Amino acid sequence: MRPDAARPGPAAEHVPAPPASVAAVLARMRVLEATLPPADGIAVFNRVYLSVTEEIARRLGAGGFQDSAAAGELDAVFARRYLAAVDAAGAGLTVPACWRPLFQLRRHPGVRPLQFALAGINAHIGHDLALAVVDTCRALDCEPGALAADFDRVGDLLTGLEERIRESLMPGPDLLDIADPLTHLAGSWSLEMARDGAWAAARVLWSLRGLPETAEEFTERLDSGVGLVGRCLLTPLG
Repeated sequence: MRPDAARPGPAAEHVPAPPASVAAVLARMRVLEATLPPADGIAVFNRVYLSVTEEIARRLGAGGFQDSAAAGELDAVFARRYLAAVDAAGAGLTVPACWRPLFQLRRHPGVRPLQFALAGINAHIGHDLALAVVDTCRALDCEPGALAADFDRVGDLLTGLEERIRESLMPGPDLLDIADPLTHLAGSWSLEMARDGAWAAARVLWSLRGLPETAEEFTERLDSGVGLVGRCLLTPLG
């Protein structure tokens, strides 16, 4: 199947400006929710991410974070990496390796909705989150430790939602022949472990900020490694 995002094309100049706030992020996600076909793999992940971001926005408004301004900045910077991948694909540009399997297989009839959701979460947590922490620290002129408490709060929210995501997207009892390999595949990946890995990667990248070539190599390896996991998660089962 041909990748949806392979080469620069004539639509490249129409890439939207990145959203600057959580409210702007939500607006973009709601547009995607309204325009993408429901069975599209990006649409499946977008629905999951939209529900998470709505909950984060609610908690930001209720003072549920240690530093609401920093948490809001991290959430917006984080979401921009996903939306940048969507925009790059729409403009005919190459997407990061971590996102490539999902964009390539987003319409594959043998891939189940749960696989699409997990592959998107894997790309976003496994790769984008570490880079978002570093970008946020640079923007706010702070060390990663200053974000640790709110990073954990967001992580706890994500972990709590993971089981609900699995339950809502797992096939019913009438599809047990399909669900058996799907259960095995889904059980091989852990959001909590991906989150812990993202925090460790962020700390490594922060420590390498004075060594740009080494940091770039580490980032590339992280990107390709997460992409490999995503491709495994998207193994067609139907």
